[in-house]
Amino acid sequence: MNDAKISVSFSCQRCLQPIHVDDTFTSLNEHSLAELALPINAHLDLDLESQSVSFDHLVRPFRTAESTIDTNGGFMLLSDGPDKESLGQHLRIKAELFDALSNNSEIDHPLCDECTDTLLELMDKQLKVAEEEWNDYNNYLKRLEMTDDVPDIVQLEEELSGLKRDESKLLEELASLSRDEQAIRQTVEEQEKEKQRLEREEEKYWREYTKHRRDVITTEDEFRSLECQMAYAQCQLDKLKKTNVFNATFHIWHSGHFGTINNFRLGRLPSAPVDWSEINAAWGQTCLLLSALARKMSFSFKQYRLVPYGNHSYIELLGEGKELPLYGNGGFRFLWDSKYDAAMVAFLDCLQQFKEEIVRRDPDFCLPYLMEKGKIEDASTGSSFSIKIQFNSEEQWTKALKYLLTNLKWVLTWVSSQFIEEKR
Repeated sequence: MNDAKISVSFSCQRCLQPIHVDDTFTSLNEHSLAELALPINAHLDLDLESQSVSFDHLVRPFRTAESTIDTNGGFMLLSDGPDKESLGQHLRIKAELFDALSNNSEIDHPLCDECTDTLLELMDKQLKVAEEEWNDYNNYLKRLEMTDDVPDIVQLEEELSGLKRDESKLLEELASLSRDEQAIRQTVEEQEKEKQRLEREEEKYWREYTKHRRDVITTEDEFRSLECQMAYAQCQLDKLKKTNVFNATFHIWHSGHFGTINNFRLGRLPSAPVDWSEINAAWGQTCLLLSALARKMSFSFKQYRLVPYGNHSYIELLGEGKELPLYGNGGFRFLWDSKYDAAMVAFLDCLQQFKEEIVRRDPDFCLPYLMEKGKIEDASTGSSFSIKIQFNSEEQWTKALKYLLTNLKWVLTWVSSQFIEEKR
């Protein structure tokens, strides 16, 4: 271990490469340190930032005297020497050297040879630029000294005073314009807020307008629909006004030897044995028609009240509480049942009463067949037919019912004409 070599390495502050310091710097006296402390570039303005292309890596000054030994720092010990006190003295001296150089300039030390050369080239360039500027200023000064045109200081001072007054005036105008600008900016901000408020109001208005427009369109569609419905209803009303309700409800016609009402045959023949259910239904329609005509004319029958009840209609005897059925089922018992004949005679009497009421209102009215005491007579031939079924042939009974429906149709026609005149 006594023969071990000591090696100390410092790092370049630009490229961070290890450098070896010459042995001549092993000792520095006070005079040398004082000389190093003198300003090197007190009047030199070194712009390192602008020369970053040439000298592109600058780090903060490294203070060896204030640092301990670092494995990544400015120096390192490769081995321990026999004289540790002498080694520490050498390191301290070199650290003081580099700190003095770094504090006395804008350059951080130590630097390697290549970085030093680069720095020197940079400083040479700046020195040449400074010399060229000095030459330009010196030549211009000589030309000024050689010229005879001496400026009038008084006039220049007056011009300067005028310019200062103009400057003051312009500054006042600038301040006034600044105040105006501030007022205008404030006005613009207020107008911008008002604009935003109006835009919100406009958006709200358009939403409401769209909603109301949709409601208007819907209302117009409903209105047109109602107009169409009213037109259709008016058309139907006009058609109904022209329609004879009784004729539309009760259709009296004939089918061969039978008189019909709503296609129900009223009568019975040996050659055409009509079912009694159809005959009863025909009597029900006939009773309903005469009852409706009397109610329309506000007429009440004497002694009788017609009760339409479908195929079981009947006539009520007022004051007696008896019912005369306008329906039958045939058979032997039916031939000896006088209530059915009494009901048909009563119905013929009711038709005669209604005819007399019409004659009272319209003396010119008459029926094609005369009716009296259960018989119907054809005035043109003088033939008379009984409406009873007992002791009568089916042919004569059927013909009497046909004549009865014919008279009823004439009554229906007269009442319908009166009804049409009332609608007019």
